[in-house]
Amino acid sequence: MRLSRLPLLALVAVAFVATPAAAQLTETEQAMATSVEAGFEQDVALLERIVVQNSGTHNHDGVRKVAHMLAPEFEALGFKVEWIDQSAAGRAGHLFARHEGKPGTTKMLLIAHMDTVFEPVSGFEGFVREGDIAIGPGVGDDKGGIVVILAALRAMKAAGTLADANIVVALTGDEEEAGNPVDLARADLVKAAEWADVALDFEGLSRMDGRDMGVIARRSANNWALRVTAASGHSSGIFSEGVSYGAIYELARILDRFRQELPEENLTFNVGVAAGGTPAEISDDGLSVSAVGKTNIIPSEAVARGDLRTISIEQTDRIAAAMQAIVDDNLPGTDATIEFAFRYPPMPPTEGNRALFDKLNAVSIDMGLGEMGIYPPAGRGAGDINFVAHLVDGIAGLGPGGTRSHAPGETINLLTLTLQAQRAAVLMSRLAAEPATRD
Repeated sequence: MRLSRLPLLALVAVAFVATPAAAQLTETEQAMATSVEAGFEQDVALLERIVVQNSGTHNHDGVRKVAHMLAPEFEALGFKVEWIDQSAAGRAGHLFARHEGKPGTTKMLLIAHMDTVFEPVSGFEGFVREGDIAIGPGVGDDKGGIVVILAALRAMKAAGTLADANIVVALTGDEEEAGNPVDLARADLVKAAEWADVALDFEGLSRMDGRDMGVIARRSANNWALRVTAASGHSSGIFSEGVSYGAIYELARILDRFRQELPEENLTFNVGVAAGGTPAEISDDGLSVSAVGKTNIIPSEAVARGDLRTISIEQTDRIAAAMQAIVDDNLPGTDATIEFAFRYPPMPPTEGNRALFDKLNAVSIDMGLGEMGIYPPAGRGAGDINFVAHLVDGIAGLGPGGTRSHAPGETINLLTLTLQAQRAAVLMSRLAAEPATRD
């Protein structure tokens, strides 16, 4: 379907008429809104260039090429650009851009990522524009978010508000699958967060019931692997005194007790793959399982692998302990172990995050776009902001809106590039005028 593009400033004007109680933007803020609108086609052209270049997480050369395209864009705005090699973590690297402004004012960390889930073998490539909808790999997640950042910064520079702004832009090259060890892969992001007063994450805009939503919390993304062993034997003796129940029944007991006993708010735990037999094993990469067995043999091994998503460290620790207790309550003749891989920590909904959201919401109201809501954390996956949530107040969802993220046919509503860049430019300009909260 081809959509017509109504200038966003016209939309803002209509909203002001409909909501006379809303405070209007200052003259400088209006100038930024106008500047973003004027740069629309330039922004779309940049988006097309970086989308056409495949940058799947494991396509290291592709990630570097996207970084090379983006570096001059930041340098033209007066940023000092640094390429941070991540070959030691098995990844391409990160692009950081730094702008030194007025001392003693709010220090901002802007987060986005250059990589996508679409490797060259995916078959999903190119950039197709149909009016104000565009289709392409990573067009919204998260190359559109990068364009939002640049559009907002250009508008700030044109209006004179960038000069005083203290900003670090962190564009990671492995957000979709962080390198190993994670501490190395995220060391520079963590260091930037220790410097910053606020973190602004430019992944996609969330909407609910036709309303733009802010994101003040994102859940963790962790993995677990379950291994069960049992004494084998003739199947005719199963359930008898002194005879093993077998590994598959023990695996089923554990997983079903997870299902029945663990569920609570903001918690999910998926079983991604499972197998049992004599023997059964998980592949080294954890992506497949194999097993053989006969119906008249009690199975000696069973394996399963899944994820665990939580809203806080407290919930993570408590649920992991509950899972361990279930695993340890073995059926006769069986034993089981569970191993956890804690990868992406949670971003809990703190008061500091809520206060930062309130500032974003004020911008939205002043633009005549209406009051934003807070998006339920269970509706979002983990992201790079999770790694710094324990260090700095933050909000996410400042990128553009679209559909089919992580799926062939991923789309972006190009109008939201402008909308979100306007919001971000005003928010960052206001933050840049506030005193720093850290020395």
